[in-house]
Amino acid sequence: MTLTTARRTEEQTSVPLVSIVIPAYNQAEYLHEAIRSVLAQSYPKIELIVLDDGSTDGTLRVLDDYSGKLHWETQQNMGQALTLNKGWAMANGQYLSYLAADDFLLPDAVKLSIAKLLANPEVVLTYCDYNIVDSQARLLRTKHTPEFSYADLAVRLICQPGPGVFFRRDAFERAGHWNGSLRQVPDLEFWLRLGLEGSFERIPRVLAAYRAHSQSQSYGPVEYGRAEEIVHVVSAHFRCGRLPAPIAKAQSEALSTAHIVAARHHLRSGRYLMALNHLQDAFKASPCIYLRVRTWWLVASGLLNRIGYKCLGQIGKIFPRPNRQRSS
Repeated sequence: MTLTTARRTEEQTSVPLVSIVIPAYNQAEYLHEAIRSVLAQSYPKIELIVLDDGSTDGTLRVLDDYSGKLHWETQQNMGQALTLNKGWAMANGQYLSYLAADDFLLPDAVKLSIAKLLANPEVVLTYCDYNIVDSQARLLRTKHTPEFSYADLAVRLICQPGPGVFFRRDAFERAGHWNGSLRQVPDLEFWLRLGLEGSFERIPRVLAAYRAHSQSQSYGPVEYGRAEEIVHVVSAHFRCGRLPAPIAKAQSEALSTAHIVAARHHLRSGRYLMALNHLQDAFKASPCIYLRVRTWWLVASGLLNRIGYKCLGQIGKIFPRPNRQRSS
């Protein structure tokens, strides 16, 4: 072995392993792109685990194409949260991440994110800017995420992390696993707990892509139980007894915001009476909530969201997808 080869081997063994879990449920159309974006990363040590959560489409045929390149399993449907918990329990990495089966990463996402985590031990999670693309992977707009503020996260429910998050395994274990009973906001509920273990750091670069399409949870109708989750999550979080005093005092504002978000979900799904009830509860909790522009933006987006999504779908039908790789 030459000196150069020996040095390269030593560098490889000192690089921490990163485990990325992809929970896949009926997203065969997009799964190839998600997997390829992980396999094409510039970071040298990645463990990729794909868990098929009881898909009924061609997901298993897609996964067969990658036998030997990643670890994959199929299971009865468990939901996103329990599937991710299972994947992370299987993982060996010191750093963890996940990727929705219809999203994808840009080539340097892992390298730049882990560099940030290695540089600052007090940071438990990194997140990035990302592109919002349509079903054909065409750019719709770029999302420049806000700088991290736990008050914004816990009180104003501004969820800074999006696709392209990476976090420390030890912080994950301290915070506890994702809540398997949640279907709409398991990520937000986890960020609320993880944010008590250390700070989040934004990487002001586009490192991932979020896909807006007909099955996107953020664009389609929301079932009644899912729409109600946000209020229960916020109420429980403010009972945890660990919140800094200034944030604990803002409980009424946080609960009011949660009712506004729930109203938005109900509006998006055509349940106007339920939306009105939540708007009234928001006023009772904190009347000042209606003096904020963001409140009216959330209400308006609930009314217009479905219309906008349908327009995107029609555009996708008119202009077919270009035959080129978008994740590189």
